[in-house]
Amino acid sequence: MVAALCTEIERRVDYLPDDPIETIYFGGGTPSILNEEELAEIFATLKKHFTISPKAEITLEANPDDLSEIRLKTLKDSSVNRLSIGVQSFFQEDLVYMNRAHDAKEAEHSIQLAKDFGFENLSIDLIYGAPTTTDEQWAANVDKLIRWKIPHLSCYALTVEPGTALDHFIKKGTSLPVDEAKAARQFTYLMNTLEAAGYEHYEISNFCLPGHHARHNTNYWRGVPYLGIGPSAHSFDGPSRQWNVAHNAKYIKAIDNDTPAFEKEILSPANQHNEYIMTALRTKWGVDLSFLEERWGKEVAQEFENGMTKVVARKEAERDGSIFRLTKRGRLLADGIAASLFLED
Repeated sequence: MVAALCTEIERRVDYLPDDPIETIYFGGGTPSILNEEELAEIFATLKKHFTISPKAEITLEANPDDLSEIRLKTLKDSSVNRLSIGVQSFFQEDLVYMNRAHDAKEAEHSIQLAKDFGFENLSIDLIYGAPTTTDEQWAANVDKLIRWKIPHLSCYALTVEPGTALDHFIKKGTSLPVDEAKAARQFTYLMNTLEAAGYEHYEISNFCLPGHHARHNTNYWRGVPYLGIGPSAHSFDGPSRQWNVAHNAKYIKAIDNDTPAFEKEILSPANQHNEYIMTALRTKWGVDLSFLEERWGKEVAQEFENGMTKVVARKEAERDGSIFRLTKRGRLLADGIAASLFLED
């Protein structure tokens, strides 16, 4: 797998503009299982073919049960300077329901251990809305991270993906279904509590202390081109996006045989507009009418303005000059609001 990743890096060196790379993200799957030599090989290949900014944000996703002292020493000795830890909850019943490999004790221990090894730039994932998560437990999860002054939090509503074990258990009646009213209530608590604690709600699922935005993910939401390497990885260059085959063995075979390992989609002007609306509305920066007019024309900007005026009237958004942003109430309905403003292709 590592050999295939390095080969793909070499082959796709011309995909991005020839500018210094400002962010690298090891995510999807469990990249924290990479050993010292494997990480070193990937970084050596990246540095050989790309110019990496000396101030680049280099994030690695990890599960709490992977973050042993040996693993953290390996990561600290590498180029990784930011960890994203998939804690999800500090309560055992939640972790069992979500079918997580770690337990509640490991969830706490992994954070303390990461700090002990000098990782101050941490992002912690939490999940709300699970049937096992009471409002009191959700408050305890959030309050614990505030007390620890964790600089970045990513918090997601529990979703049940088709074909997963949880989906199967819910259909059999052996696991409780998701309660949407509870999820909305816990999300509202999250927004209000983190705001009072000095966190900035800069994207619907993401909160940070001042100066600790996830630079990598912010590029996604602001439409910056990116290159994805590895199985399932997506790439985006503005007019098109492509995604690699979502199967490890097929990916490696395609790379070995030098055959295409991806599918590609050319984005129509309507697609590009709709993606901008979907992502920009999720952020604190909002949608800029002047940018819409410059990029897609006066008629498109006017249509959007007419639609958003109704959203503002419902107190689900607010207007600041040419900028429209969602309110707290609107953030509960973000996907539906965005979809109502899409262009027909």
